Amino acid sequence: MNRTEFIITTAIILFAAFAMGWFANWLVHRFTRVRQSDVADLDRMSQELHEAEETRDQAITYLQQREAELTNQLTQTEAELRAAMEGLREARREAEELRSQIPQG
Repeated sequence: MNRTEFIITTAIILFAAFAMGWFANWLVHRFTRVRQSDVADLDRMSQELHEAEETRDQAITYLQQREAELTNQLTQTEAELRAAMEGLREARREAEELRSQIPQG
């Protein structure tokens, strides 16, 4: 093989390698390319996720406020119950005292 044939063979091999590399690159980009509809779907889903998170945060805040209100109401009711029970005990004690003071006939 003379010098000219070697150069031509080398040039053909390099060109073939370049062509195969370019074709492989084109295939990779062709199959991994993100379509505009996919981007739109991702934008829509991210917006819906953001709205869902806001709704969840609002629901959590509402439930915390409601829990605080109910806890306060329960505390007040328990205090009223204790006061009523104490009043009932006091009334029973007074009734027993009055019964003991009344002469038995």
